[in-house]
Amino acid sequence: MQYYLAPLEGITTRIYRRVYHDCFTPMDKYFTPFLSPHLKKGFSAKEKAELLPENNQGMHLVPQILTNRAEDFLRTEEKLAYYGYEEINLNLGCPSKTVVSKGRGSGFLADLEGLDRFLDEIFSKTKARISIKTRIGRDEPEEFQRLLEIYGQYPLEELIIHPRVQKDFYKNKPKLEAFEEAAEKMTCPLCYNGDICTREDAAAIEGKFPTVTACMIGRGIIANPGLLGEIKGQEEASRKQLCRFHDRLYEEYRELHMGDKNVLFKMKEIWRYLGQAFPGCEKPLKRIRKAERLDRYEEAVNQCFEYVF
Repeated sequence: MQYYLAPLEGITTRIYRRVYHDCFTPMDKYFTPFLSPHLKKGFSAKEKAELLPENNQGMHLVPQILTNRAEDFLRTEEKLAYYGYEEINLNLGCPSKTVVSKGRGSGFLADLEGLDRFLDEIFSKTKARISIKTRIGRDEPEEFQRLLEIYGQYPLEELIIHPRVQKDFYKNKPKLEAFEEAAEKMTCPLCYNGDICTREDAAAIEGKFPTVTACMIGRGIIANPGLLGEIKGQEEASRKQLCRFHDRLYEEYRELHMGDKNVLFKMKEIWRYLGQAFPGCEKPLKRIRKAERLDRYEEAVNQCFEYVF
């Protein structure tokens, strides 16, 4: 089984990917948080930093595009080709209301005719290999059958399926019967995504879908960076590993000179998930959430690491 790091906006940036890759069991593929096409001639400085091969050495990185306009996709694909990217992922899974209201992400799944026309145009004109990350519908699981018919018409590099509908967001259980339907009907490679939070979760998916060769993990790996190692038979992440990972991540964000408030925002976002690995640390975790200065943040983090082990 291959394992991929899911794209999480604002979290799995080049800094996070690099530090994770160096500190824990590496992923087989990494995906950028989505790129939204714009009219600028090239990428912004921030986007370039995410995409530059020298910032992603040793990693199989796939850029992800969020759009419902074929011309925007194709224009961005040309820009990505300049940096050597031969595979692009199309985001049809983002459940954010802001994204969905514009008919993008999982919002695009409600426009089946438009989606079919979009895919027809990009597959007929693109030079890149295209994979798709999708939900099983916007409103109801029954929408997935027609979506599979549409996807089946095109030479997908891979279909990554998060078996929830948009309105589920990340609640309710993934609908494994929908993924099973895809496994029976689709001829392209499939990747499972959704609620892989423990070694047992991964084993259950591998056992239920023996022909599926890839799993994508998002929130589960942010909460427990040592999860992939556990899945592959290693011990739980040690105190030394977690401390090294946190400290390096923290320092690399500080070295970007983005300002203390932005550093705190980045680290607090990660602690929303990572805090699950620190049972009994409710008070220092609360101090992390409320910290407005780096010294207060550092003090609370140290309390967490000292208490949990």
